Amino acid sequence: MTFIETMKNSHLTAKNEILSGLTVALALVPEAIAFSLIAHVSPLVGLYSAFIIGLVTALFGGRPGMISGATGAIAVVIVGLVTRHGVEYLFAAVVLMGLIQMGIGLLRLGKFIRLVPHPVMFGFVNGLAIVIFLSQLNQFKISGTDNSPVWLSGMPLWIMLGFVLATMAIIHFLPKLTKAVPASLAAIVSVSAVIIYFEIPTRTVGDIASISGGLPQLHLPSVPLNFETLTIIFPYSLIMALVGLIESLLTLAVIDEMTETRGRGNKECFAQGSANLITGFFGGMGGCAMIGQSIINVSSGGRKRLSGIVAAIALLLFILVGAPLIEKIPMAALVGLMFMVAIGTFEWASLRIIRKVPAADVFVMIIVALVTVVFHNLAVAVFIGVVISALVFAWENATRIRARKHIDEQGTKHYEIFGPLFFGSIAVFQEKFDVQNDPLKVIIDFKESRVVDHSAIESLNRLTERYAKAGKKVHLRHLSEDCRKLLDNASSIIDVNYLEDPKYKLAVDELA
Repeated sequence: MTFIETMKNSHLTAKNEILSGLTVALALVPEAIAFSLIAHVSPLVGLYSAFIIGLVTALFGGRPGMISGATGAIAVVIVGLVTRHGVEYLFAAVVLMGLIQMGIGLLRLGKFIRLVPHPVMFGFVNGLAIVIFLSQLNQFKISGTDNSPVWLSGMPLWIMLGFVLATMAIIHFLPKLTKAVPASLAAIVSVSAVIIYFEIPTRTVGDIASISGGLPQLHLPSVPLNFETLTIIFPYSLIMALVGLIESLLTLAVIDEMTETRGRGNKECFAQGSANLITGFFGGMGGCAMIGQSIINVSSGGRKRLSGIVAAIALLLFILVGAPLIEKIPMAALVGLMFMVAIGTFEWASLRIIRKVPAADVFVMIIVALVTVVFHNLAVAVFIGVVISALVFAWENATRIRARKHIDEQGTKHYEIFGPLFFGSIAVFQEKFDVQNDPLKVIIDFKESRVVDHSAIESLNRLTERYAKAGKKVHLRHLSEDCRKLLDNASSIIDVNYLEDPKYKLAVDELA
């Protein structure tokens, strides 16, 4: 590739990053306002949070192209804290949340996201897609005579639906014609231009709340620095930290799959914590990665850090100088954009493989999606999915343990064990042995098995005690080094006899 071609590609990449960042910034405004209202705080609190968290994670996060800001998952958690103790306790809780997340990043615990099974991932993104879709339906409601929400009807409904569908059509078909401009940005600008030019009456961003404000100010939380304050904020901080990291790391995994690259989970944990720590000291509500905006960014060509930086700075400029213009953007355009995000987020492949995967995996996908939709709590949904998957895995492995038996020329009986020995398989394991009728010497061969946990050790202890009472000797063979170490550490519980096995050099170990 020539120098000129390299410069052209760099210029094209930068243009895509900037335009993608502007698109994301526009989509962040109504989301941040909506989440602020859910949390019972000022809309500017959510907007400042989106700016600070978005900027810090874009600069230092472990997944370039991923967008972070104020989210519904965090907003749902903090409602109780704000209503009971006030907004100052919220700021303190966000600071502590950031410290917890930074600690998790330093301890490199982000790798545990790899333990989340694929069916849980499918359920997570499908549930989130449904949540994104359903959250936009509120824009089809207005306040009734008694201030209760009622659905739009008549001409206002048709105008709203028409421009929503027009936005979706532009986003879908424009990339087939040209990719010079992100389709999402083109849709928002064109639909807004038509509505503003022809003065078509429809709901705008300004009808939700004003976004005009100044720069975020340094603000130390006005709370007593004592143990009582800690007991109030710690439960909320811990839940926010875990919910935020789970959503962020799962979003990171989704973007990794879309871009066929790999982010750095522990670095993202530390960056998220740093962002929330700073946000708490500037009067923010906390947040995490946003899967909807991240997909908008990546789909629009934003793969580098520049797009996230542009989105954050553009959001701040909207607050400082662009509020009058941004408040004229019709909600129909933004709703159409988020509908397309929901469609793009949903894993349609999960519907095609329902009959091709185990029933337990399908059950996990459905449960995780339902919990996400009903409770809006991604941490609980993922936790439930992981627990169910782990129990299914344990049950399947518990039924697979087998024993091949034979007696050699010296009259010694051999039990060759197949499958892991752990808490779930110990009952079946015990049934494999005929203590009363076995010869005086018995060898249990673990070449195709592993001793996994304390329950397995206890099971071996009970078995050897049964043989000892019958006056018979048990030897263990072909134990891997980790299994032997586990049994050696439990020597106070179980007295085992190892047969020398050249493969593992047990004789050398004993001389050492």
